Amino acid sequence: MPSMLPTWFLAATFLGAGMFNAIGTPGVRMSFVRWGFPGWWCRVTGALEILVAVLIALPASRQAGFILGTIIIASAILTVVRRRDFSHLAPLGLFAVLLAVAEAAF
Repeated sequence: MPSMLPTWFLAATFLGAGMFNAIGTPGVRMSFVRWGFPGWWCRVTGALEILVAVLIALPASRQAGFILGTIIIASAILTVVRRRDFSHLAPLGLFAVLLAVAEAAF
């Protein structure tokens, strides 16, 4: 059972980030605009992150959740590096490490 802790922590983290993005506060919307996306794109990202949390939580779809989560985090890393918004790299790095640890435990 301890091997499930990284998986559950990852699912909870994606759920929290997804809810934060889906709420779409003005600051979040402005960040997405600054990165070259329409302001409403934060809601799409939030919905995808919530979907990742659900997929990871369900054993039958866990691998799909890992794949979609990896795509989302890799895209976010590429976006912030391309836009030179390096302040967002630390949280994204945490997500990348959590993904690697949870998938290794899987």
